Amino acid sequence: MAISMAGLPAFLLYFVVGAALIGCFTAVYLRLTAHDELALIRGGNLSAAVALGGNVTGFSVPLEKAIAQASSIPDLVLWAIVAMIIQFGAYGLARLLIPELSRKIEEDRLPSAAMLAVIAVISGTLAAASMTV
Repeated sequence: MAISMAGLPAFLLYFVVGAALIGCFTAVYLRLTAHDELALIRGGNLSAAVALGGNVTGFSVPLEKAIAQASSIPDLVLWAIVAMIIQFGAYGLARLLIPELSRKIEEDRLPSAAMLAVIAVISGTLAAASMTV
C-alpha cells in the first residue's frame, strides 16, 4: 500500500491559518478582559488559567468545524470571525451573570472562572453544531 502525502500542503496551510486564528482570538480576548490573565497565570492563579483555557477551547471547537467544512481560506476566516463574535458575546453574558467576574478571577475564585469556562465551551459547541454546509 502506497502512502500519499498529496494533502500535506493543504493540511499545513489550514493548520497554520487555524493556529493564527487561535492567536488572534486569544489576543483580542486578552484585551477585552479587565484583568491580566497572563500575569495572573504566571503568578499561579488557577482561575485565570481555567477562564482563559475555557475561552480558547470554546473558540477552537467551532474553528475545528469550520476547518473541516471550509471550501477555502476566506470561507474559513469568515466562519472563524463568526465564532469569535459568539465567544465575545458569551464573555459578555458571563459578565452579566457573574457580578465582578474580573475581580473574582483576580482573587483566584475558581467557581466563577469555571462557570465562565463552561459558558464559553457551551457557546462554542453550540456554534460548531450550528455550522452547516
